[in-house]
Amino acid sequence: MLGYTWRRIRKSLKHKRDQRVFDWHKAEIDAFVQMHRDGYVDLYFADASHFSLTPSVSYAWQKKDEQILVPAAKSIAMSVFGLMTPDCKLYSQTFQGTLNSEKIIGVFDQFAKTAIKQTIVVVDNAPVHHSKAFKAKMEQWREQDIYIYFLPAYSPELNKIEILWRFIKYNWLPFDAYKNIENLKERLNYILENIGSQKYNINFY
Repeated sequence: MLGYTWRRIRKSLKHKRDQRVFDWHKAEIDAFVQMHRDGYVDLYFADASHFSLTPSVSYAWQKKDEQILVPAAKSIAMSVFGLMTPDCKLYSQTFQGTLNSEKIIGVFDQFAKTAIKQTIVVVDNAPVHHSKAFKAKMEQWREQDIYIYFLPAYSPELNKIEILWRFIKYNWLPFDAYKNIENLKERLNYILENIGSQKYNINFY
């Protein structure tokens, strides 16, 4: 159809948010990005994502006389918590099953050991980020020069790592990843280990 393109329909929370608050935080994050580029701070966007044998692929180019069938099965979910810079440097840990505050705190504790300068970590408002245990650790991380920056509500597009999860699920995981859980682990870990390479790179800015 003239004027139309074939693309994915996405969910949106824009109607729920305060646009003035969103714009203010966006401007502040843009300033953090520039500080990161100039070498004054390290900036990371942090979030979790979940993967299972139920594929996320919804469409693909197919021959008219053939149909691509992707196997789907119930499985234990694999959860990844990642911290990623604007220039696509990723620190991540993978877990079997769901995530809780204890696991995420453990990721931050390990990540803190790798920090070499003042670091800002952008997180959303997931309940695990507002747990008593997580907030109690924030003072210790500040002492290590790591500062947690909370996004406003209903603003997932400000967290750039969300784009990474979409690329992995819809573009980079091959079809054979969904044959069994061993394949999924192997393919997913390979991608995570090679984020930032020529093949698995995203130009965010």
